[in-house]
Amino acid sequence: MIKYNLDKIHSEIDKYASLVVVSKNRSDEEFMEAYNCGERNFGENKVQEIVRKAGIMPSDVHWHMIGHLQKNKVKYIAPFITLIHSVDNTELLKEIDKQAGKNQRAIQVLLQVYIASEESKYGLSAEEMFKILKQTNEFPNVKITGLMGMATLTSDLNRIRSEFKILKDLFLKAQSEPNIHNTEFSTLSMGMSGDYQIAIEEGSTLVRIGSLIFE
Repeated sequence: MIKYNLDKIHSEIDKYASLVVVSKNRSDEEFMEAYNCGERNFGENKVQEIVRKAGIMPSDVHWHMIGHLQKNKVKYIAPFITLIHSVDNTELLKEIDKQAGKNQRAIQVLLQVYIASEESKYGLSAEEMFKILKQTNEFPNVKITGLMGMATLTSDLNRIRSEFKILKDLFLKAQSEPNIHNTEFSTLSMGMSGDYQIAIEEGSTLVRIGSLIFE
């Protein structure tokens, strides 16, 4: 069933976006089944789980931190993380830069922008996001490669679409900033199991899907 689900999703998205398999709350056996189907991009919400899996799973997995990240936990993923999707404040960005320097590597990150109408969601305002983009030279060990956003959890598809439109517009505006290298600022991470099709229609380049794969 996992292979069937992956094949279906890829048939819908591959012309437009890449897939991050969200493996939270899934067994190691399920993870390996997805891996054996050819998947290499895996996302986790919790640092302890991503560290555990990175220690026992194949070394060619590209790990994505997609959940809220606390400053004091950056050091645990800094040696190996591929992409941090959830940078939502300057202090966190400073810590990522610090830990990346200690590990003699550059860490790729996305700025998480608040586009939903739910207080439980994290994210930068548009003003905060652009302020950070004007300060990129202060973070030499970080590569800001795009934006991430989470739409409101609702059955109102028009609301979801409008929120994704907002993020896409901000993404395009950010690409036009003179201090952004367009070749690097190219990732728009939006869309999950319940709304990835709308996200693709609105310009997502990276979707984060879990439950649809493993159900």
